[in-house]
Amino acid sequence: MTISRFCSLLALFAVLQSNPLFAAESEQPNILFIFSDDWGWGDLSCHGHPYVKTPNIDRLAAEGTDFHRFTVASGVCSPSRTAVMTGHFPARYNIDGHFAWVPSNEKRGMPDWLDTKAPTLPRFLQTAGYATAHFGKWHLANNMIPDSPSPGVYGYDEFGAFNCSGEQMPVHEDAMHANAFIEKSVEEGKPFFINLWVHEPHTPFHTVPKYEWRFRDMESQPDAIFASVLSHADDRIGEVLDTLDRLKIADNTLVVFSSDNGPARASKAGELKLSYDTATGAGWGINAAKGITAGRKGYKAALFEGGINVPFIARWPGKIAAGVENKEALISAVDLLPTFCEIAGVEFPADYQPDGVSQVAALQGESEVKTREKPLFWKAKTGKSSPNGFHWVSYAIVDQQWKLVSTADASYVELYDIVADPFEKTDLKEAQSEVVLQLLKKIEAWKGTLPEKPTGDVFSEERNR
Repeated sequence: MTISRFCSLLALFAVLQSNPLFAAESEQPNILFIFSDDWGWGDLSCHGHPYVKTPNIDRLAAEGTDFHRFTVASGVCSPSRTAVMTGHFPARYNIDGHFAWVPSNEKRGMPDWLDTKAPTLPRFLQTAGYATAHFGKWHLANNMIPDSPSPGVYGYDEFGAFNCSGEQMPVHEDAMHANAFIEKSVEEGKPFFINLWVHEPHTPFHTVPKYEWRFRDMESQPDAIFASVLSHADDRIGEVLDTLDRLKIADNTLVVFSSDNGPARASKAGELKLSYDTATGAGWGINAAKGITAGRKGYKAALFEGGINVPFIARWPGKIAAGVENKEALISAVDLLPTFCEIAGVEFPADYQPDGVSQVAALQGESEVKTREKPLFWKAKTGKSSPNGFHWVSYAIVDQQWKLVSTADASYVELYDIVADPFEKTDLKEAQSEVVLQLLKKIEAWKGTLPEKPTGDVFSEERNR
């Protein structure tokens, strides 16, 4: 090689190094976390739904790994999102229901918003040089609480949101803002973290003509409405995936699709009606909710698997296997913060201890662990003391292969081998009475670590009135 050719190669390498697209491929990976709302495990065409079409999410599954055993930390929205944000069980913040208007929060012993001093995933990622953004649903406060903190206070460089204080972002503009933020981050040569928290398929169902037309031949109007809103959400997700491809950063971007809890269902059959939400506007009501769990017990708000076992698809080319269905790894929402932070190279401060564990090895198919060495806990306010229906469970624990569910006073429990029996068909409490006692003791010990009531700057001025 001549000296002049060697110098030319050095010059070319310097140019490539200064190019943001090259830098994005060689440095920290980008992270795109897509969190849907009430999307049931069975509500994907790749999971066998009879009429819902989700080609873009199906593409993620074909190009990544579909984890069948992922669970969120609550059967409802706000506590589930708290766990993702903090890496902690939401009961540590007295958040065990959705944030509503102030009198309802006060009546249920809840704060009015997530403590702004709580450790949060975007703040941790900022310390590692990430550009951070949130677009879509918030619901770690409520739009009916005007003095609640905005999402930006929690560690986001940019945000557009609804179910928060201030101006409400239109629900269908989430992907548009995400794409603009991706473009900006790539131009600046910074790795990015984006929460894309889509509204669908939560009520009200905001249909638009283009997507209604796709399902015009369906006999059932509620089914057509449900299919149309999921198709709209899938298309927006596809727009963001296309942006990653166009900018040639897909190979250096971890994309995760999941849901905050299982599918909503009307308590009884009723007439299809329009409803109104103060954050998102008018749309079709609960009788268009047709989500399915593909055999899992219960629905939204339940601590059975139908309420907490939700889709979890992860794509990271070259790092996560493509076209694989993982039916064994027990991954939890409280694991996401330590997992994302390990991928990003974040070092936790000494005073932070997550309730979850990093699952990088499981994502990459390097771990064969089928049980939980570190227990998972759930708490919900049910007001029920007898096992009627699916919503009587106040406490639950998963430890090793066991899952125990209990009423608030532990007068009734059920025990399942959640590894061998993921659909919770066989109650083993009679045959495994010692296991029941051990798990009840662990629940009691965990309850002793929880605060009795919310503290800190987490209350609206409205409480003083």
